[in-house]
Amino acid sequence: VQLVESGGGLVQPGGSLRLSCAASGFTFSSYAMSWHRQGPGKERVSVAFITNDGGTANYADSVKGRFTISRDNAKNTVYLQMNSLKPEDTSVYYCKAWGPGNYWGKGTLVTVSS
Repeated sequence: VQLVESGGGLVQPGGSLRLSCAASGFTFSSYAMSWHRQGPGKERVSVAFITNDGGTANYADSVKGRFTISRDNAKNTVYLQMNSLKPEDTSVYYCKAWGPGNYWGKGTLVTVSS
């Protein structure tokens, strides 16, 4: 089982990034997926969640209206489109698979700074 995040980097406030999480080793289409983040000195918190068929998504209040979670079951990939980024969005972002087993990726760093 493997979850590999990518797409992180340095972006200016107000900018955008799209994170990807490529899954392998399990039946991706049977698993709900989520994105979480952990800022410096903070606990890991949930950011966005999507059901296995992509029919339902929900978001933390802090990112609602700015972030969009989506998935492509044909590509075994979940995405997080992040717009209007703020310095407080700076974190390591992790994807998680929810199912008979729960799996985590190793994370990708997003830094929002001018």
